[in-house]
Order: sequence, then structure tokens, then C-alpha cells
Amino acid sequence: MRWIMAYEEKRAWIMLVVSAIAYAGYAAVTLGRAGPEPLAEVPYAATLLWSIGAAIAASIALTVAAGAVAPERARKDQRDREINRLGEYIGQSFVAIGGVAALAMSLAELDHFWIANVIYLTFALSAVLGSVAKIFAYRRGFQSW
Repeated sequence: MRWIMAYEEKRAWIMLVVSAIAYAGYAAVTLGRAGPEPLAEVPYAATLLWSIGAAIAASIALTVAAGAVAPERARKDQRDREINRLGEYIGQSFVAIGGVAALAMSLAELDHFWIANVIYLTFALSAVLGSVAKIFAYRRGFQSW
């Protein structure tokens, strides 16, 4: 029996890999620039924007390529929609955590560097953990409530 991956599972894998690589690349470049100066004084904005932009572009390109390889599998059924909803709920919880953390950091008048980085980290965690939840549901089964 040949196992065929659903299009939506491919999209989850793409989001997982692209998000993890983009954030890891951003963190490596930013930490590599630190040297003897405090981390909050490292120029980060351009690197952050480039890593987000590259992740968006890569995700779009890879998703289009995955759909072009097997366009007949690009249709969603009820199970796909429920798995997607579950993954989005899990992922969006980290966006909410990031928003609350950024608000608290702003009220504490922390440096913009820390606020921007906690927001980016929670966006990356949202994408990664939401994708992991979707992949897990595809691979191990999904119980609809």
C-alpha cells in the first residue's frame, strides 16, 4: 500500500520547516552580531523584516509548488477543515500569549528590542506548534469533538 500525504498536511510541513528555519536564521544572525555590546543594542530590525519576508515568500512558493505537483489532492474535506481549525486554535494561543507579553513589556518600558523579539518568537512558536498539531492529527488520527 502506498501512502499519499494530503495537501493540507504538506502545507503544515512547509509552514513548520520554513518558520523554524527563518526564526533560527534570524536568531543566529542577531546573536552573532552581539559581540561585547548588550544584546538590546544589536541592530535587529532589518534582519527581522528580511527573515519574515523570506519566510512568507518561501512558504508561498513551496505551497504553490506542492499544489502544482498534485492539483487533484488540493481539495479540502471535512476532516481537513477540522484538523486545520484545531491547529489554528493551538497556534493562535501563542499569538495571544505574545500579545499579552508584549503589552506587559511595553508597560514595564522595556527596550523595543525585547518587545519585538518576544512578538516574533511567539509568532514563530504559533506557526511551529500549530503545524505540529496538524501533522500529529494527520499522522496519529483526529477525534472530532
